[in-house]
Amino acid sequence: MTIDDILAPADVVQGMRASGKTALLEDLAQRAARSLDLDAGMILGALVRREGLGSTGVGDGVALPHARLESVRKPFGLLARLREPLDFDAVDERPVDLVFLLLLPTSEGGENLNALACVARKLRDPKTAAGLRSARDAAGLYALVSARSSSKV
Repeated sequence: MTIDDILAPADVVQGMRASGKTALLEDLAQRAARSLDLDAGMILGALVRREGLGSTGVGDGVALPHARLESVRKPFGLLARLREPLDFDAVDERPVDLVFLLLLPTSEGGENLNALACVARKLRDPKTAAGLRSARDAAGLYALVSARSSSKV
């Protein structure tokens, strides 16, 4: 599996604006709902419950909000670079500007954990993160994380 199996070019957003963590999660949930034809409230609820267990701000300006949903049949991703970094209660207390939303099936397969670990590894790579921060557009963001750059998941 590659990141291409999780992330479609249409699900990459460059220059996203959000006034705070809650607003960001709401926007991400709405975008994911449109892509998956699901209820945004259901997605948001799952994301908020997961954040209640501990922040998915993994450090170095990266957040990986994720949740498991019964209505999701295969891993789904949405990548966003924020216009302005925002407080996400990250483990290193630094603001976040790179966000990869990951929605996973409720099945307990190793594929789900592998998807999360590999996306985290890719976005936390300093070279990849720097490239994402300097990409001119959504196509550039996608190219940096897609299979064309050998991102095995």
